[in-house]
Formats: sequence, C-alpha cells, structure tokens
Amino acid sequence: MTLNRVPENDSIARQRSSHDDTNKTSQLALAKHDGNSSTKSVNSMGDSDNDDMRLKRQVGLFSGVTLIVGTMIGSGIFVSAGSLLANAGSPGLCLVLWAACGLYSLLGALSYCEIGTLIPKSGGEYIYFLEAFGKMHKFFGPILAFIFAWVTVFLINPSSVAILSLSFAKYFISPILTAIHFCPDVYLSYVIDRLLATICIGLITFVNCYSVSAATRVQNIFTVGKLTAIAIIIGGGLYYLGLGYTENLEIGFEGSASSFGQIATAFYGGLWAYSGWNNLNFITEELKDPYRNLPLAIIIAIPLTTICYVLINVSYLTVLTPEQIISSDVVAVDWGNAVLGSASFLIPLGVVVSVIGTTNGTLFAAGRVSHVVGREGQSPDFLSYIHIEKKTPVAPTLLTSLLGMLMIIPGDIGTLIDFFGFAISIFYCAAMVALVVMRFTKKDEHRPIKVPIIIPIIVMVVSAILVVAPIVAAPQVQYFYVLLFILAGLIFYVPFVYYKKRVPGMGEIYLVIMTHRWLQHFPALGFE
Repeated sequence: MTLNRVPENDSIARQRSSHDDTNKTSQLALAKHDGNSSTKSVNSMGDSDNDDMRLKRQVGLFSGVTLIVGTMIGSGIFVSAGSLLANAGSPGLCLVLWAACGLYSLLGALSYCEIGTLIPKSGGEYIYFLEAFGKMHKFFGPILAFIFAWVTVFLINPSSVAILSLSFAKYFISPILTAIHFCPDVYLSYVIDRLLATICIGLITFVNCYSVSAATRVQNIFTVGKLTAIAIIIGGGLYYLGLGYTENLEIGFEGSASSFGQIATAFYGGLWAYSGWNNLNFITEELKDPYRNLPLAIIIAIPLTTICYVLINVSYLTVLTPEQIISSDVVAVDWGNAVLGSASFLIPLGVVVSVIGTTNGTLFAAGRVSHVVGREGQSPDFLSYIHIEKKTPVAPTLLTSLLGMLMIIPGDIGTLIDFFGFAISIFYCAAMVALVVMRFTKKDEHRPIKVPIIIPIIVMVVSAILVVAPIVAAPQVQYFYVLLFILAGLIFYVPFVYYKKRVPGMGEIYLVIMTHRWLQHFPALGFE
C-alpha cells in the first residue's frame, strides 16, 4: 500500500500539491488536495494532469436544490416549532417570525451567491474570511478564518449532527414503543436514544466516506420523501382549514412577546430550522457550472422551504391549540394522531426520513469545511487528504462524526439549539462584513453576480442584533460558553498556525491507523 502526500517540509504551505504519478491502482487511495483556482478557471478545474488530486464536479442543479432543501428541512420544524411559538407568545407573531427567518435566509443566501461566484472555492465562510482579511495583516488577518474553522469544526457542525441524530432516535423509537405498549424508565430511554443516534451517525458516515454519488443519491431520495410527508401535513391542515377550524388562528397577535431578547431567542429557533441555506457554498468546487447552478438552486430552494414552514405551522394550528404545540415534544406526531387516525404512522416515518436526509446533507458539507481548513494549512494536513478512487474527504467526515457522537452524551436539544443559533449569527454578520470589504479590496474582480449593497448590510445588522440582544435582554450562561470557546481557539492559533509548530508524530500516527486498521476493513466495498 502506498500513500500520495507532499513532503514533510511542504505539508503546511498554501500551495498546490504536485504528484506526477497518482498510482491509480493503489489500494490505499488518499491524496492531499488544495483546489486552488481563479475565478476565470472555475469551470475548467479538474481538467489538468492533477485531476485525480481534486474533488470532482459531480453535483448538478437538482442535487444542489435537494442539498439545500434536504438540509434545511430536518428536525427544526418538528423540534423547535413549539419553542418558537412559546417565545413568540402568539400564533400571529409565530407565523411572522417563520416568514421573517425565511426572508433573512434568502437575503443572506443571495449575498453568498455574490461571494461564492467571486471566490469559487469550497469552504464557505472560512475561505471567504481568508480571502477578505487574510492578507491585511500577517498575524491578525487569518484569525477570523481560523476562529470560524475552530467553532465550525468543533462546535457547530458536530452539534448539528448531534441534534439531528437525537431527533431521529426520538421519532424512530416513539411509535414503536407506543405500538408495543412499553414505557421505558428515564435511564433506559436515555440509553436507547443514544444508541440509535450513534447508529444513525455511523451509517450516514459510511455513506459519505464511500462515495459522493452515493451521498447525493441518498440526499435526493430522502428529500423527495420528506417533501411527501410535508405535503400530507399541509394538505390535511388546509382540509381542516376549509372545514372552519380557525379558532387558534383567530387568536392572532394576542399575547405576543414584547421583549426584544425573547423575540431574538424565538428567532434562534427559526434559524435552526433554516440552517443549511449556505451549504452549497461549502461544496462549490464539486458543483457543476457554479455560476448558473449556485444562484438558481438558492432561488428555488429557500422560497420553497419558507412556504412549507409557514403552511406546516398553519396546519398545526388548525388542529392543535397553542398550549398543545408548546408542551409537545413530537408536534408532528400529535398532529398525525389527531388527523390521520390509523395512517398516523406516516408522520413519524416521514420525520425519520426527513432527519436522515438532513443529517446526510449536514455531514456532507461539514467534511468539506475541515478538508479546506487542512488544505490551507490551518489544521493538521492529513485533513486535506481525499480518497483517490472515491474523491471523498474521509478524515474530516470521520472527525465530525466522532465529535457528534460525543455531543449526544449530554444531549439536551434545547441547549444545543441555543449554542448553534448564537454562534452562527456571529459568522453570518462577519460574512456580510467580508462581502462589503471585498467590494473595495477586490473592486476590479469579475463578479458574475452582484447584489445591491443594502442586502448584505441588512443581513449584517440583523445578525449583529441577534448576537447582542439576547445577551443584553436575557443573559444566559451558554452564550458566555460560546464566547469562551471562541477565545480558546487563539490558544491553538498562535503556536500551530502563526508559528506553524507541529505535534511530533501526529501525521505518522494517523497514517498508521488509516493504513493498517480502517481501510483494510473495506476493500470489498470500493476503497481499493
């Protein structure tokens, strides 16, 4: 077995790896990849002699739409529906906030279209921060990019995977236990949920390591499945609405929250449900014709998701009272029991399908972030290796999965959602700052898409408010933990990124594990 990698003294430098012989018959097919490209050459990437060292452009428009829709529509509409309504205080404000979150996501995504076509590289915000600020100062310039990578790789992505897998476990086991009339105690329920969540993460990790085409096929199939389930909920709600079940909707804005901090917290719940609108920017290098497909996929996916979310909540409110929605841990299942009767099993089945698809899309994008960070020399360079045969970033995918499994141990979903919403708002704000900065620093660069400057400014201001308002109005300890975690990243930045120090033997230990223990278990499954 052989391993294609750059020499030791060149492993951290930000330059393209050069390999004259890719040894396509190699059984251990990992390679280092940096993917550098200019805007002008984006559509021709992968045509050179080093094509085997790059991620392939295998994601078309339909797969791009399903990646966005399939990642956005997951457990959020089922897990945080009651939480958002509780913080909103009224059905009217609740529906307005769901629509406002959709508008915020659309404006943010349009801004990301400009950045993504200006800088057609994978990595999302990480690569945008590096391009916008990296050259401004030797020490401070790359810090924001590193902090984003630090928080995304070790907090946001793993927490997303943990939340989704726990949601899968809850919706998967609940109807089964009900059917067999078994009510486990608290400890047994805890163990069952964690076991199922771990299995879920493990299976999806295998698919994403096995092949890109397999992961996109899974995404396409499960997105169609979840849209079918959503159509059932919306159709049932509209039917009951036609019968005159409007008393809950007639409450309107009575009792609406007046605290700005409370509204911002409610907005966090919506943001969690909409998270994933920027996932296509993480895989730009794998997107076919990104100048066309990136904006088109966003314009199709986000309005579709927004309409689905608002109509689903209207459907909930036609059948269930606000109190029932707020107190329910499985709102969609309760709705199914009230409306579908003997066919109510379709709802938990649809939710399971939805959550699996979202977890798959989240893990698919998450692996690319870690891969690009390793490629740029801000993390151990083994994270930049890709599988030659399958073109999958194996090590970053495994890292995200392992951290996600660790996060399901405490597994309080509400706390994890608060962590997620607060942290991600910081980086949405910073991304808009980066866009505005690059309007001046890269003013002569070709921009296939250019949005009115007011759009990123609106997103920037709203994101800043979402960061500051909850801390001022309703300070909670988890916000302090997030800020502390962000600052902790500087401990690693100074020695390992700025001074380029390395932990002795880390790369060699990884290579020994990958060569002799992991890949040898899968030769018959396409890794050889």
